[in-house]
Amino acid sequence: MPSSSHSRSATTHPIPAIPRPPVGPPPAADPLADLVPPPGTEATLRARRRRSRYARRVPAALILATDLIAVTIGVLAMPASWRLMALFGSALLGLLWLGGLHRPRLTLSILDDLPRIAGRWLAAAGVAILADMAWSGVSALGYLVDWDFVGAVCLVGLLVLALRAAAYATVKALRHRGRPTHRTLVIGAGHVGSQIAEVLQDHPEYGLCPVGFLDADPRMTGGRSGLPVLGGPWSLSDVLERGAVTHVVVAFSSHKESEMVDLIRTCGRHRCELFLVPRFFELHNVGSDMEQLWGIPLIRLRRATYRTPGWRLKRAVDVVLSGITLFLLAPVLALIALAVRIDGGPGVLFRQERVGVDGRSFTVLKFRSMRPADENESATNWNIAQDHRLGRLGRLLRKTSLDELPQLFNVLSGDMSLVGPRPERPHFVSQFRDLYPSYHARHRVPSGLTGWAQIHNLRGDTSIAERARFDNYYIENWSLWLDIKIMIRTVSSVFRGSGA
Repeated sequence: MPSSSHSRSATTHPIPAIPRPPVGPPPAADPLADLVPPPGTEATLRARRRRSRYARRVPAALILATDLIAVTIGVLAMPASWRLMALFGSALLGLLWLGGLHRPRLTLSILDDLPRIAGRWLAAAGVAILADMAWSGVSALGYLVDWDFVGAVCLVGLLVLALRAAAYATVKALRHRGRPTHRTLVIGAGHVGSQIAEVLQDHPEYGLCPVGFLDADPRMTGGRSGLPVLGGPWSLSDVLERGAVTHVVVAFSSHKESEMVDLIRTCGRHRCELFLVPRFFELHNVGSDMEQLWGIPLIRLRRATYRTPGWRLKRAVDVVLSGITLFLLAPVLALIALAVRIDGGPGVLFRQERVGVDGRSFTVLKFRSMRPADENESATNWNIAQDHRLGRLGRLLRKTSLDELPQLFNVLSGDMSLVGPRPERPHFVSQFRDLYPSYHARHRVPSGLTGWAQIHNLRGDTSIAERARFDNYYIENWSLWLDIKIMIRTVSSVFRGSGA
């Protein structure tokens, strides 16, 4: 979850925008004027957002409804064994959802989906049989000769295929009429970008309505599509922030690929779908997790971590685990606080400004391991591991990472998460942001008590570039299991005493 809006420090350090290359004097008129409503036109923006939500939810809801109808009919067709059929139906719906078959896609074809649906249909039948065997003790052979059960399962499978075929046809018909459609921007006004725009105009069944291009040095001016070039790629964040488009297709533009990576990463904070035309797409095989536009393969980039339902679950886990840990470790915290008080006098907790999600500042809490000479030393001294003022208690706290325990209060308040990139001080953030191009991208998620870089011993005097790479890998590949794995390895490191 995002960092709490009531941060203890009002100082902010916003993530820098992608610099605009010098391309001559700016045009007299705003090229986005027709695409983006002027500031203050809230009614227009709200209407666009409603249409976007409608266009996104209706196909998915329709497909899910057809599967629910098929499962319900199967349960009603076998009332004597409703429990077994309910298990089968629940397993089938879950497996279809996990396989992405309830997600609206550009290309809807029941024949393309048939192998994946059939595999999950068989797996759901197996899950239901195993679960019912554990409940009732009937042998597996009994289910295979139970023709009522076999018939009901086959009926559900046929209904899923038939009703999905009807749902796909309905979605395509609605898209042809322009009902559920998405305003789409194409980055790259070259041959491939123009070809994509023309395909989307000629085939509205994909549900994408192109509105223009972004390219710093367009090779073509839209071709047969007649769409305008609305500016350079640096305009993308502004267009998304102002609600002009909901889908973006990244083709080949004159912009440097390294700058495009940073640009696309900043779009993760906006509610939009991103598609990428792969390099050498003429040789690229289209798998089940890809899309295709009239023979052109597209990679649907994974939804930004913040925009997934699992991230809300992550925040709930943070609150529960941090609260339970604070309760269980209360005696340990009290003993450490008493030891710090006896060893170094008043001031048990050490407070320091750190930079968290979206560059917002917050105050991190730690047990004091030594007393800095002044605030400037605290803010600018990189590492105190070899400082002569660090006593035996301070070295023990840092070696075992027990000095980090008060940060559980930061987790509970929402300033941090249990797992995420470690927060850094503003002084060093401003330096690293200029030296390492991908460093600022690690602020896309809340900071963490531990992280992917830390469990790979990238802490203390280690490479900042490697830390940023590991942190960005974590963000791009986040999952709850990855968090669990990091926490397990962190606990192992604490018991080995390998803290900084």
